[in-house]
Amino acid sequence: MAYPSVVPRDSEPPTPPPAGPALPPFPELFEEHFAFVWRTARRMGTPESSLDDVVQEAFVVAFRRLAEFEGRSSVKTWLYGIVFNVARSHRRELGAKHPTGVNPEQRADPEGLVDGADGPHEWAAKREAARFVDQFLRRINEDQRDVFVLAELEQLSAPEVASILGVPLNTVYSRLRLARVEFAKAIARHRARAEGSTR
Repeated sequence: MAYPSVVPRDSEPPTPPPAGPALPPFPELFEEHFAFVWRTARRMGTPESSLDDVVQEAFVVAFRRLAEFEGRSSVKTWLYGIVFNVARSHRRELGAKHPTGVNPEQRADPEGLVDGADGPHEWAAKREAARFVDQFLRRINEDQRDVFVLAELEQLSAPEVASILGVPLNTVYSRLRLARVEFAKAIARHRARAEGSTR
């Protein structure tokens, strides 16, 4: 014979875990994160001709998955995972359909990432830095680039990067270390060229 469970009268019901961050209404989400999604898609190697399509698709996916957001990560990290998967899928699909038609030089202008509110000297310096980083991201392999963009440019934590990419944490650290080494080498080459041109 089964007996009903008895809860002592003086016991308190368990406290539910605190709720994570809630998603804003979709129009606000779009307005607040559009530049971030565009920048992310671009840094992930999306050709300029496909950039608008990838950004639109990423927001369509986000809209469909609004109810799935559980607040276990920040809104930005959640969106980043969506953009990452959409951009990577689009690149691979484009490469499969047109293996010789994907031109890595057909990228969105790096100047679009620079804040035009700066003075002319600051704007020029940021434009040059954006071009340098853009060229660097084109040259390193895809795995290192993805980790570098997430960790160094978007300032996500290593566990967040591992969650987005679906790889072990140690893999993130290893790829990031290799990417940083390559970045340091690229800076050294850039400085050597600059010094040589001023002599």
